[in-house]
Parts: sequence; C-alpha cells; structure tokens
Amino acid sequence: MADVNLPDLTPAMPEILLAVAAMGLLMLGAFSRDGGEAAALRVSRQVAMLGLVALGVTLAAVLMVAKPSAAVTFEGMFILDDFAIFMKLFVLVGAALSLFMAQSYLELHRIARFEFTVLLLLATLGMLLMVSANDFLGLYLGLEMQSLALYVIAAFHRDDVRSNEAGLKYFVLGALASGLLLYGTSLIYGYTGTTSFAAIADTLHGDGALPPAGVIVGLVFVMAGLAFKISAVPFHMWTPDVYEGAPTPVTAFFSVTPKLAAIGLLLRVMLEPFGSLFGQWQQIVIFISVASMVLGAFAAISQTNIKRLMAYSSIGHVGYALIGLAVGTREGVTAVLIYMVIYIVMNLGAFACILCMRRRGQMLVNISDLAGLSKTSPAIALGLAIFMFSMVGIPPLAGFFGKLYIFLAAIKGELFTLAIIGVLSSVVAAYYYLRIVKVMYFDEAAEPIDRDAGREAKWVILGSALLIVIFFLIPGPLVSSASTAAAALFGS
Repeated sequence: MADVNLPDLTPAMPEILLAVAAMGLLMLGAFSRDGGEAAALRVSRQVAMLGLVALGVTLAAVLMVAKPSAAVTFEGMFILDDFAIFMKLFVLVGAALSLFMAQSYLELHRIARFEFTVLLLLATLGMLLMVSANDFLGLYLGLEMQSLALYVIAAFHRDDVRSNEAGLKYFVLGALASGLLLYGTSLIYGYTGTTSFAAIADTLHGDGALPPAGVIVGLVFVMAGLAFKISAVPFHMWTPDVYEGAPTPVTAFFSVTPKLAAIGLLLRVMLEPFGSLFGQWQQIVIFISVASMVLGAFAAISQTNIKRLMAYSSIGHVGYALIGLAVGTREGVTAVLIYMVIYIVMNLGAFACILCMRRRGQMLVNISDLAGLSKTSPAIALGLAIFMFSMVGIPPLAGFFGKLYIFLAAIKGELFTLAIIGVLSSVVAAYYYLRIVKVMYFDEAAEPIDRDAGREAKWVILGSALLIVIFFLIPGPLVSSASTAAAALFGS
C-alpha cells in the first residue's frame, strides 16, 4: 500500500479554525431557530457574538503560525509569508468591525438572522484563502468562496427591491468577471503548462525571450477579472448600484475588507508569477489607475445619495492605490499597503457615521439630511468631518500621509505624469468631500437624528477618528510592517 503524505496543516490553521467556526455556527443557528421572531433575534445575537469571538481567535491564530520564512503547503497552492500575514490581520479586523456595527441595523430593519454572520465568516474565509493563494486554482477557490457569500448578503434585505436589485446586479456582473478570469487562466495554463505561480514565474524567466502572445492575452483577461473585484474603471459599473441598494452594514463591509483582499491578490499575481512581464502590464495598470482617479473625482460631484458618493469615492481611492502597483517596486507596494490600511480606517469611520443617521427609526442616506448636523449631533459631525478631511488628504491627518507615500513612490519611479494626475484628481475630489462638511456646519439645522442610533457604530467612530488624528505621531509600526510585507513579494 502506497504511503500517503498528508499536507502540513499548520500554515492553514487560521483558515481551518474559521471554517470550523462558520460550520458550527451554521448548525447552531439551524437547530435553534424554532420559536418565533423573538427566538430568531436571540439566536442572531448569540451567533453574532460567537462570530466576533471566532474572528478574534482566527486573528490570534494568524499571529501564532507566523514564521520568519515563507511556508508553502497543499502541493504549493497555499503560501504563508509576511505579505499574507499582514493582509490577513487587517482583513480580519475589518470583518470584525463590520460585524460589530451590523447587528443594531439588522434589528432595526427586522432582518436580524444568524445567516448574516455565517455568510460574513465564509466571505472572510475566502479572502484569507485569496491572499495566501500561490496557484491559480487556489486563487479561484478563494475568490469564489468570497463572491458567493457576498452575492447573498448584498440581497440580504430580501423584502427591499433595491437590495434584491443590488444582489442580482452583483451576481450577474460577478459571474461575467469570473468567466473572464477563468478564460485568462486557461490561456496561461495552455501556454505555460502550469497553474502554479512559482512555476509560471520560472517559465517566463526561462530564456529571456518575449513571452507567447497567448500568455499576454491571458494576463489581460486575468487583470480584467481582478479589476472587477476592486471596482476599478472600466469594470466599476456595479459599484454605485450595489453600494446604494445593499444594507448599509453590507456596504461598509464591501467597501473595505473585500477590496483589501482583492488588492492583495492583485499585487501577488502581478508581481510574483508575472513580475518579469512588468513592461507589458504596467501600461494597463497606469490606464486603470488614471481612469479610476478621474472618474471617481468627477462622477461623485453630482451625487446626492451619500452611499453612491462613497461608491465613487472608493473607485477613486483604488486609482490612487494602483499608482503604487504601477511603480512596481518594493517602495510602491509598501505605499499601497499603507494607503489601503489608512483607507480602511477612514471608510469604516465614515460608514459608522452613516449608520448613526436615523430619524424616527428611518435611515437617512441623502447628503441634504446632514444639514446642521454640527448643531444637533456635534460629536458625529466632528467625526465625519475628520474622515472627509482625511480623504481629501489634508495634513496632519492620516489620509495625507497615505497619499504622500503613494505620490513619493510614483516620483521615485519617474511616473511624474501619473503623480500629477493623482494630485489634480485629489483637488477635484476635495469639492464633494468638503461639500459634506459645508452642509453639516453651515446649512440650516434639520430635525435632529435619533440619539440612541448606532451605539456600536459610535465606538467605531471614536476609535477610527483617534487613529486618523494621531497617526502622524506613531507612523512607524505601520510603515515598518508594510515594508516587511512588501519585501516578501520580491523575495527579500
């Protein structure tokens, strides 16, 4: 009888723990749901609390399995290195804060069900697999595990037409993006004979000759599929409608955690297997970056719905982050990681403010509803103003340093035009961010928002605002850890 060599499970222990937790909570909810609406609400709260515990345990497991050198398992399909650890930590933090803010909203709209927590955990599991993917098969497995869960929670408010529309649009366009990704992967496999990132890199590095045209075409299709996941132009069309239609906590989750994981996946795919083709894909990244920055800056100007405005804002921020990838150096990747972490903090804080916008139990999503907020709810207005000023990039707030690192990387990489376009786009985008501040502080006060709205969200506002304000005092830990993570992609 042939010996069976079992893979080393230690590097994947966080994913295994999270998968077991999600399945356990699914069983707990399924066998505890009888007893009417009150029982369903009680089970939803219990499962949400246990979900937060599961995310915390998973985060601790990520720290425990970290090693000085990269660990590869599952026949080379899974890798645990400094880059993966960095991304996983912030993915888990973003997921935990999103879940923490969601429960009161779900209860208010009478859609509090345990399935929400289970789906969020499964989506997070897919993201953890994505950032550790070392093979196109592993990449696709993680990507689809994330996407299938996100399709459902986008339409979680099933009695709301806009939520159903958001889920359907996301599903149809997501299926198209998955098809593009699979087609590109098949072309790459056909011309290289492998789906392993390391083997593809060895093949393309081989004799120094130009790669086959089929590999370039396949790479373009792969980039198109991944650009959809980060909502970069011209694959951004789903973002405003899904952000507006999905329940607000789901929109907050969409805007941070999946985007961070997808950016991490894009960095690994571009720089590890296709690093030698930098000259071929750099121009595509530059085009996507410029298009995203410009569209994000100008399309948001006319928006009256704050969730749609945040959708176009997220498109613009993706454009800024892609500047670092276009540079293609360790400094560029470090800048991307710093920028995305700061973006997560700003965005979670902004959406926490939106979750607090209720009047007589009804959510407010129009910018005009913020009129006079500084007089009726000065603390929330101050928090939102901090996040808007940070997104503009006004010093000494953290958003300024995020853009500073990105633009310095572009200048060092001699991408002067790209840096100039980024600065000009920031100036244009400042209009709609500052318009929100103007409405809050200078327009006539509207009816006050509910005082008891968003208890959990207020803690997120406080924590996020403090981090944004004091970042300039303690940038060292984030900068050094981002630099270490970036070095893992360059084998140094």
